[in-house]
Formats: sequence, structure tokens, C-alpha cells
Amino acid sequence: MENIVLSEFEVAEDMLIDDLKIVQDTRLYRFTSDSVLLSKFASAKNGDTVADFCAGSGVVAFHFYALHRKEKQRLTFTLFELQKPLSELSKKTAKLNEFDNFSFVCGRLQEIPEEYRETFSLILCNPPYEKGGFDNESYEKAICRKEITLNLAEIAKAAAFALKFGGRIAMVHRADRVAEVCYTLKQVNIEVKRLQFVSGKDGDTPYLVLIEGMKGGKPSCKVSPTLVNER
Repeated sequence: MENIVLSEFEVAEDMLIDDLKIVQDTRLYRFTSDSVLLSKFASAKNGDTVADFCAGSGVVAFHFYALHRKEKQRLTFTLFELQKPLSELSKKTAKLNEFDNFSFVCGRLQEIPEEYRETFSLILCNPPYEKGGFDNESYEKAICRKEITLNLAEIAKAAAFALKFGGRIAMVHRADRVAEVCYTLKQVNIEVKRLQFVSGKDGDTPYLVLIEGMKGGKPSCKVSPTLVNER
């Protein structure tokens, strides 16, 4: 593991897999269990070219890679993130763990570069999925959680642009917006193929939904048993 210099507010936290670490800034938005649930839900194939949309500090992509790197070959990752400080944290994590199969793009998904058209076989996405204003949050944290700078329709459009035909997108969203998500993806020729709801306790109403869609896929959807995530 390579040595890196951490700033006053940066910490290298354990990913709890093979002694791998992820760099976080205690002042910025930090990942929640949603990201880990998504990385476990998404499926991997040999040779996958993977994009992480709304990557933040990269936890979804890094955790997904940590889970699959011993069994799946030739996985490559491109992390897309709007906020430069979070993107820089991802770069430090890749360097710390000596991952040379990660690249990074800092900018708006609405302006995804032409070079990424129909590039990826898999997109991972833990998007801002709440609506509303800033409340008492900082702007930097609020835009990670709320549809202020990016909305669902824009994510779907970017995914349809970047996915190869037959490529998949795995994302997490609010359970009460599942119909909206399915409809929005279908509008851009991404067919939802797998759903799994998440509840906080056995028997409780689900609060999250995990979704896998396929670009150009035929209609049919597998609904897995509800996952209980005791928080």
C-alpha cells in the first residue's frame, strides 16, 4: 500500500475488505449505507468497463471493485463527480491502494464528453434522490443528497448516452419514487430488469429501492425479496 499525504481533515478509513482503505474528508459529504448496498447489489462480468456516476469520494466503485477483483478480470473504472474536492479524494484512494485501473472525470454529467459515448458496459449510480431546498445544510453537502444540480431525467439521459447496447445500470433510489425511476429509464430505452426493495426492519415499509436496468433490454423484471438493512 502506497504512502500518501493526508490533509488535516482527511482520514483513511477501513473498507473492511482485504485491508483496503478509502480516503474521506470529515468536512465534506461522507458515504452512507446506501453506497455499500448498491455495490453489493450490482453484478460484475469479466472485462466490464464501469462508470460511477455521482461518484462522490468513490466508495461505490471502490467497494464494488474490492468485492469482485479476485474473481473478475480486466475491470476498469471511470469516476464522474461534479465537486473537485471529492474527486481528489478518489484519486488519493486509488493511489493509496495502488489501483491503476481507475480514471477520474470532474464535471457535470449533463456535459459528459463525447469520448464516452457508448463506452461503458456497467454504470453504478447513487444519485441525489431527495427533493427540496438547502435547509440547514451546506451547498456542498446538499447537492450530494438533493436534486439541485442534477435530476433523475438528466441522469437517465447521460446513462443512455454512455452505455453500450446491452449495457447495465445499477442504481439506488427512494422506494416511493420507483414508478418514476422505471418510467424515466424506459423513456431512454433502458429497461428495468431487476428490483430489490430495502426496509429498516422486517415488515417495515421499504425506504429504498435497488434497480438494475439494461439498455435495449426486453420487458421483464425480477423482483427480489426485500432486503432488511437495520440502521
